[in-house]
Amino acid sequence: MRLTKFTDLALRAVMRLAVLEGDGSPTTREVAEAMGVPAAHMAKAVTRLRHLGVLEARRGRGGGLALTPLGRGASVGWLVRELEGDGEVVACEGEAPCPLRAACRLRSALRDAQEAFYAALDPLTVADLVSSPTGPVLVGLLGRRPG
Repeated sequence: MRLTKFTDLALRAVMRLAVLEGDGSPTTREVAEAMGVPAAHMAKAVTRLRHLGVLEARRGRGGGLALTPLGRGASVGWLVRELEGDGEVVACEGEAPCPLRAACRLRSALRDAQEAFYAALDPLTVADLVSSPTGPVLVGLLGRRPG
């Protein structure tokens, strides 16, 4: 199983925000710059994360991004499922449907493997992802102290 670049970016953004609690709220642009990605890509991830209730974005002076309590305690499995969508690992339908789809055992095996992947992430929370040694490294990358 391979995560989309979008999901990877969103997870890394959530992890960075998790270590900054109480230390100001970085802007979308600041987080994008710290991660070395275009601000437009980060803005799309922030929009999706806001829609999920994982983070909040405040405009104006003193504004910025902040993780919500839901975001800090969110299951990584839930978050990845939401970001990745409910697509299957293999595309058996479409313009040129696979001729084996009616009798194929691979499709269900891959679906089971995909669910096992998510299930392995279910017990982890965002807070778990930023515990030591990851959290201090993230703080160092941003040049800030944890809250």
